[in-house]
Amino acid sequence: MDVRTRCRRLTYLAHRWLGVAGCLLMFLWFVSGVVMLYVGYPKLTPAERLASLPVLVPDAYRVLDPVAFPPGQSRTLTSLRGEPSYVVSTAAGPRAYATLTGDAQGPVTPAMALAAAHAFWPDANPRYDALIPEDRWTHSRGLDRHRPLHRVQMDGGRTGTLYISSASGEVVLDAPVVQQRWNYVGAWLHWLYIVRDRSVDPVWSWIVIILSGVCTVLAVSGVLVGVWRWRFRGRYKSGARTPYRESWMRWHHIAGLLFSAFVCTWIFSGLMSMNPAGIFSGDGPGPDRKAMAGLAHADHLSDPRPVLQALHEAGFLPVELEWGAMSGERYVLARDANADSRIVRLGDSGLTLERAWSPDTVQQAARALFPGAAVHAQVIEQYDAYYYARHAEAMNGGAPRGLPALRLDFDTPAQDRVYIDLRTGQVSLSLTHAQRVSRWLFYFLHSWDTPSLLRAGVGRDLAIILLSVGGLLLSATGIVLSARRLGWQRVKPRSGGL
Repeated sequence: MDVRTRCRRLTYLAHRWLGVAGCLLMFLWFVSGVVMLYVGYPKLTPAERLASLPVLVPDAYRVLDPVAFPPGQSRTLTSLRGEPSYVVSTAAGPRAYATLTGDAQGPVTPAMALAAAHAFWPDANPRYDALIPEDRWTHSRGLDRHRPLHRVQMDGGRTGTLYISSASGEVVLDAPVVQQRWNYVGAWLHWLYIVRDRSVDPVWSWIVIILSGVCTVLAVSGVLVGVWRWRFRGRYKSGARTPYRESWMRWHHIAGLLFSAFVCTWIFSGLMSMNPAGIFSGDGPGPDRKAMAGLAHADHLSDPRPVLQALHEAGFLPVELEWGAMSGERYVLARDANADSRIVRLGDSGLTLERAWSPDTVQQAARALFPGAAVHAQVIEQYDAYYYARHAEAMNGGAPRGLPALRLDFDTPAQDRVYIDLRTGQVSLSLTHAQRVSRWLFYFLHSWDTPSLLRAGVGRDLAIILLSVGGLLLSATGIVLSARRLGWQRVKPRSGGL
């Protein structure tokens, strides 16, 4: 047996037995993938969070002792349990302070968690459940600084589960019961969270990597076998181009050829989503956001009352104030319940309100993100292939992507690219060259999420669903053939199997 014949034989055997092992898993992946088009994994989006907050009124409270603003730490005036409160970012996690005294509010109790849940969903009845480190809906690393979490069940007008930070008392995640039920056949099933029990779980990661790798080999070997068995010139004695007369084998062969490109790229991109062996991890230090902020000192903006007064006089009704700095200049970012924003700065003639930062001002400050590196800057008014918005149900749908934005390409070893939202002056996205490659090998191949394709809307969804149906047909026929191979279904085929 020559080398070529041996390789073909091994390819046939690999496809046969990997199909027995992986066809059911691929079937479940296609089913759950279609569900995920419309129902995502539970997350609290900025729009949901802001919409639940009351308007901050200038004379509704008096700030006697504003919370200190440590360098490198953010301070936000928001509402906890329906009452204005400061939330300060510290090395140990977020901490809440009373607006009247500046005193720390202390540990978050179950009663405080119930009050926070009622303020968030006032048309539902809260019922305290437990203080938990993590559960099936809270694997996100973004929740680590809030753990453990108070879990509150909501009944009545709205039914679901709310999770409240034990560090600050903020609602950090909402999971309506309908979303939970769909997730059992959607994201929770798709990501194999049945075997994951913590936010950082190497066992789960390697299980998904190995299974995705096995199914990638299964799909590629299937393409090779399908092409080898198809008569592109001439026909078999039956008059067909496929050698298989038995219906299940014939449909498996034809479906594999029709949908092989989609199946291979989809399974491979799923493998790439796991960043196997850290191939897309950046080696550089990343952007230095503290250096861009600079050292800011206390000023008139430290008192929220004149800031709120100026915003109300301009017809802007803020629900949250966030103190920030750029090149040492203090500013306040105000947000309303519709997620619109205003920038409040202190000028020579008093407070000024702006909708966006000047690109030149931001570019000068942003040079500190990578000191000494040459930079090319461009203002973008439309989304590009890396900086774009997704709907709330998408995996990255909770990340705000505002326009206009400043795109900065730095001449660093990692070829860092940074996007700064000019409406906020904050870094919205930072990508190394390796991460930009990952964007194409994962997000694009898996979700077809370029701005032009996303604008297709329903047309894009229908195309993905149609191709997923093809993947389901291929997987379903593979399940039947595997059952026969294992002797679970005794039906004598009219032609040899793969």
